[in-house]
Amino acid sequence: MNPFPIVLSLRHRQRVTLIFFVALITFAVALGVAITTQERAVRQGSARAADKFDLVVGAPGSPFDLVLASVYARPTSMGLVPAEDLARLMAEPEADMVAPIGFGDSIEGFPLMGTTAQFVSHLSGDLAEGQIFAHEDELVIGANVPLKVGDIVHAAHDALDSEEHLHEGSLTIVGRMARTQSAWDNAVVAPIEQVWESHGLLNGHAPTEEAHEEAAEDASDDHDAEAHNDHAAPVGPPFDPAYLAGVPAVVVKSANVPAAYGLRTAYRTSSTQAVFPAEILVQLYAVLGDARAIMSFLALATQVLVVAAILSGVMVILQLFRTRFAVLRALGASRGYVFLVAWSYVAMLIAAGALAGLVLGVLASYGVSRFLELRSGIAIPVSLAWQDVQFVLALILVGAAMAVIPAVGVFRQPVVDGLN
Repeated sequence: MNPFPIVLSLRHRQRVTLIFFVALITFAVALGVAITTQERAVRQGSARAADKFDLVVGAPGSPFDLVLASVYARPTSMGLVPAEDLARLMAEPEADMVAPIGFGDSIEGFPLMGTTAQFVSHLSGDLAEGQIFAHEDELVIGANVPLKVGDIVHAAHDALDSEEHLHEGSLTIVGRMARTQSAWDNAVVAPIEQVWESHGLLNGHAPTEEAHEEAAEDASDDHDAEAHNDHAAPVGPPFDPAYLAGVPAVVVKSANVPAAYGLRTAYRTSSTQAVFPAEILVQLYAVLGDARAIMSFLALATQVLVVAAILSGVMVILQLFRTRFAVLRALGASRGYVFLVAWSYVAMLIAAGALAGLVLGVLASYGVSRFLELRSGIAIPVSLAWQDVQFVLALILVGAAMAVIPAVGVFRQPVVDGLN
């Protein structure tokens, strides 16, 4: 005999209570699925964001701070790579690209990152809009920055946008990078010379006779900083080693893998550190992996406890149906059929909650990923893996095994007691 018509009838009689039980299982399972999918998505997204940062050189200190500041555009207080080390690094024959990275300022809350046009092209490829900066007073914005090409803005010191913290001179946005799926999508990029000069440092270029003449003209005409910006000299390499300033970080693209390891060894000195961002991420993932294992265990324990509590409630509900089961027995239904009805009733309850939890967990993970992408600029790809499905199937199997307990209680119930 088919047990499902009886099961559906029983579920209809207690639908409010059963919806509550299913919701408990759903949220418990969703928590575990969201933890595993989100951790995996963050790991994949952060690794992809560091793909174009082969080697990063900085002053001695925390390698985590160095990677966060340069790769993930999270500036912090750091020492500077000495100008002589920067000049030596730029002269390395094994380096295809050496891009100094400067920071410390912001524009309307977005970090202002100083670097070279070559690094912008390396990171973004062709621009999505406008052109690359060619003068000190020009900027390129990341794909997510809500400003427009042609906007005139002012840099602020230490993310403080009040008037007293604004730097002198206006800056013009001339281009927008294509989406890089990295934290630089939420950054404003300026020539490194602009960052150096705004902090009173040398700008990497020897003064020219033309620059002296322009400065004299500006002084005689009593022009302000904006007039000087209109006459800004071209920017970018080659730099004059005698006029270089220090920088917090330097991104290096090597000719090949052996060259990268050679450069890393060469710049692990008393004045510099050199790290592969991928190696730092591996260390970070190890910490996250331990945390994920703990959270997954706690989520699984929570789900088992929820299922156990629900089984206790279901046993009470099944006792309310004992007259129906006794009538079935009296009408000729076997003990096995009654057992199958009770077991199917509980197993379907747990399976419905577990499958709904799988869907809700993935949707919740998508929501969290979109929020993190808006905040960080890093693309965080959420995907449902086979291990997530196995996790839910395992819970369904455990629930099906535990469903035997109330089913046995119904199975062993005497017919006469149920009719009374």
